[in-house]
Amino acid sequence: MSQYPINMHQGSIVEPFFDSASNTISYVVTDPQTKACAIIDSVLDFDYSAGRTEYEFADKQIAFIKQNELSLEWIIESHVHADHLSAAPYIQESLGGKIGIGKEITRVQDEFGKIFNEGTRFQRDGSQFDQLFNDGDTYKIGALDAFVISTPGHTPACMVHVIGDAAFVGDTLFMPDGGSARADFPGGDAEMLYDSIQKVLSLPDQMRLFICHDYGPNGREIAWETTVLEQRNNNIHVGKGSSKASFVKLRTERDKQLAMPKLIIPALQVNMRAGELPTDEEGNPVLKVPLNGL
Repeated sequence: MSQYPINMHQGSIVEPFFDSASNTISYVVTDPQTKACAIIDSVLDFDYSAGRTEYEFADKQIAFIKQNELSLEWIIESHVHADHLSAAPYIQESLGGKIGIGKEITRVQDEFGKIFNEGTRFQRDGSQFDQLFNDGDTYKIGALDAFVISTPGHTPACMVHVIGDAAFVGDTLFMPDGGSARADFPGGDAEMLYDSIQKVLSLPDQMRLFICHDYGPNGREIAWETTVLEQRNNNIHVGKGSSKASFVKLRTERDKQLAMPKLIIPALQVNMRAGELPTDEEGNPVLKVPLNGL
């Protein structure tokens, strides 16, 4: 009997959408039998200098779903992103679907609720989301089986979503020549990230892995699809049986050299609310800039 709770031989159709402003790849994943679909890691256009939100990127995904006569059942967040804002509520208003994230979102909300001095109006129980996933939970996209793997380390709420023969790894892994995600945000931990990556690498060799960000190392073209076997053999941070000690040393030293993501302050405030914009007491959308808090 398989150690995994679903049939991972089911074929899923994966359509990538690349946002060049944040180097994010968002996906529409579809069950070919029923034409039910999910969006993984949606993106809201945001001009930080102007304080203006737009919906061009999300509208492309909405148009794709409508043109192909798909039915949106899920809007999945692999974690609370620090480098782009979620468009989940906007998409949900247009197409429906349930917004889901890992249950450890409550830890993220508690941590950053303090940093942003959110007060008692901000609920820290994950109730802004329609579904909080536990490690090993299963769900359906049409007839497609899906399950979640808790992969903390980058953030406490990170989860990999295995949907049929495809796994969406969020920021846990990059392409093999990109390595792994940073682990120095509040709630991050390099040792936990290593253990989480090992869970991903224990999936079947030919499992398709879809990553959330790519920066084209060494000038190569942007890419987003790899396999477990390719990662196990070639990932520059964890490939070829790299030890936990060497990974933690590499990750810790590298993280000290990294600047904060340019959208981390607005992204965290929006994404820990399931994509809803924070408001002041009069209901006007507003963002806070905590000084020396990150």
